[in-house]
Amino acid sequence: MKGILKIFSATLLLIFSLSSCSDFEEINTKPDAFTSDEVSAKYFLTGIQIELYAPNRYPYWRAQLIHADRFAGMFTFGFNGCWWNDGLAYSYSGGYTDAAYDWMASYVSKLSVYQNFVKEGGDLENENFYAIGLIMKGLYYQMYTDTFGMVPYTEASNPDIITPKFDTQEEIYKGVIADLDRAMEIIGSQTETGTGVELLTGNDLFFNGDLQKWKKMANTLKLRMALRAQGATGAGFADAVINEALSSPLLTDEGDNALLPKDIEISQWANAAYGDVWHNFGGRGSKWKVGKTVVDYLRDNNDPRLPHYAEPIIGGEVTFTKPSEGSGVALFDKYVSFILGELDNAGVSYTREDSADQVKINVSDEQPYYVGQPTRLNGDIYPHVKYELFSAPAEWVVNPKNSGEPIFPEVVMTAAEGNFLQAEAIVKGLGSGDAQTYYQNGIAEAMKIWNVGQDEIDNFLANEDMALLNGTMEENLEKIAIQRWLASYTDGFEAWAIVRDTGYPKELANGVSDYDIYSAGTLNGEYPQRMRYGNQEYNTNGANLEAALQIQGPDEQGTELWWAPNN
Repeated sequence: MKGILKIFSATLLLIFSLSSCSDFEEINTKPDAFTSDEVSAKYFLTGIQIELYAPNRYPYWRAQLIHADRFAGMFTFGFNGCWWNDGLAYSYSGGYTDAAYDWMASYVSKLSVYQNFVKEGGDLENENFYAIGLIMKGLYYQMYTDTFGMVPYTEASNPDIITPKFDTQEEIYKGVIADLDRAMEIIGSQTETGTGVELLTGNDLFFNGDLQKWKKMANTLKLRMALRAQGATGAGFADAVINEALSSPLLTDEGDNALLPKDIEISQWANAAYGDVWHNFGGRGSKWKVGKTVVDYLRDNNDPRLPHYAEPIIGGEVTFTKPSEGSGVALFDKYVSFILGELDNAGVSYTREDSADQVKINVSDEQPYYVGQPTRLNGDIYPHVKYELFSAPAEWVVNPKNSGEPIFPEVVMTAAEGNFLQAEAIVKGLGSGDAQTYYQNGIAEAMKIWNVGQDEIDNFLANEDMALLNGTMEENLEKIAIQRWLASYTDGFEAWAIVRDTGYPKELANGVSDYDIYSAGTLNGEYPQRMRYGNQEYNTNGANLEAALQIQGPDEQGTELWWAPNN
């Protein structure tokens, strides 16, 4: 992926040149700057794509990994040897939350620079690049508002307003959908952004400059948001929007996937990956495991993605030692039974030997076993959650940079999503067609992304009950939600939104109650519904933030968003 490095370097150089000039025309007078026939908005696009989906390691670790991926049930901390128990983030931490909020809130300024250059009358005016910017804005605001709730929107890009008001989610959703419609109208039947330096190809990390694919993504995002909004107070617009989206092309085929490739050379401080945390800190402390709910759904339904998502457990000989004091003495048997119960549920073969203060097991090496670590385990059970007994992410997910090994791309939006959304709309009676066909197409497209072979895909679709919409409406919606959630593996923000929106998988959405085993956090065991605002917002825009809280509810992780089913 050396090309991305060169493109991104050019982007940084151009942005540096632009930011150092009070007037864009000064570029043409600088001997070391770009000449007029070399300057194009395409050099900005690469940077805003990377910044939204693969920012530097600081927010990538604290926003994606510590919060979204774990709230989504995809990854877990808390094994013996990890720096944290898995209750981390279920109890509010200002430092971690601030890193996430500051990154996401500041993105609008980068996007605004791009939009101001390409808009009508801008120094790099190009209507097609402007349409792409509107779609990027939609992707951003859907993620932003679905993470925090009310955020600055209508006034956020106005340079004359230092303290923008917070808009309701209803207003944001309506505004984004209108922008997506405008973008699709601009694109029309065009396939290219222009000619010469205005021709967008490799600088576009999603679609290599194919405007029709951008248009499909805009329409798929429109459908996602309308289905999520449906049923919320003031969302009477949703049904008409769903109908409009279903009547136009969506992301449905393998070539439609918007996947941001990982450059294996760019510094982790410009373009981060999971491997930057997994490998660069040394030892086991910063590593993590795959969540139980993910592994259970894959393993128990013979899903061929399992070995592509996760590694088999290490196994071998493991010893559980009873503590000499504290609450762990009385709970020792419960802890060991809980851990061994997970092995039993996964069909792991092992021998067991008990003594006065120890339980020793030896896991058979006759076959590979996949065991997901339960989500949200507390610090008391931590000594008994053995690293060797739970599955780590597959190497493709956590490969290091500069090793020559491939790194799984960032999921932006996929053909699987387009198919699943159509199946959901049909099951709800909002669209026509064969929901089963769209559902199975969605599963197939989701598997292809992970290099699952066609024979394995065909076998799953032909033989597994999970591949069939053969139940009641609610049972079918549950299957669709779970498959959308599974297809969002490594896309924690969207996976978390799916759980909050649909209530599935219910194993996550229902929260926890056994506090001997699980962490109640500041949520009293309930499932997190949002992240809290950053302290910087209180310090610089406190009055508008407080006004938003009067509408939305307290700034707590348990406050439900506008579109939440119970709101």
